[in-house]
Amino acid sequence: MAKKYKYARIQGRELASNTLQGAGVFSMCWKLVQDDIMDEEDAALYKEIDQWFAEILPFPEPCLQKENVICFFKTENADFMMKLIQPALWLLDRYHHPYYLIYTNDPGEIVYEDEYQVAVKVEVPNVEQFRHGWVNPDGTIHQE
Repeated sequence: MAKKYKYARIQGRELASNTLQGAGVFSMCWKLVQDDIMDEEDAALYKEIDQWFAEILPFPEPCLQKENVICFFKTENADFMMKLIQPALWLLDRYHHPYYLIYTNDPGEIVYEDEYQVAVKVEVPNVEQFRHGWVNPDGTIHQE
């Protein structure tokens, strides 16, 4: 018997600067629009998709407050949500933009919840810059 997961997230390879987590489906599509990668017709389609979601799907308060959160769809409504998000995934495929579908039962600390989604607090790690170095063939040390 297949395991039933509670939450699903669509995310890309690129990291969101505020969370250092994979960018979500809406962010990935908007980036393609903003960078003029999508043609006008496809951009218009995505804007319609986004507008529909903005009208139907509540925008989580932590997102409005620019808190470090990521969102997951609830799988109990996954069939409905995946049907509605499918055109956005088609656009990502059309523009050869990779994405992953992540399923989990433990997304982390839930700080927002509605009928369709949860927002999960993300602890952003401290990213430090390191000077890279190596030993040259002549025995000297090279550092950047």
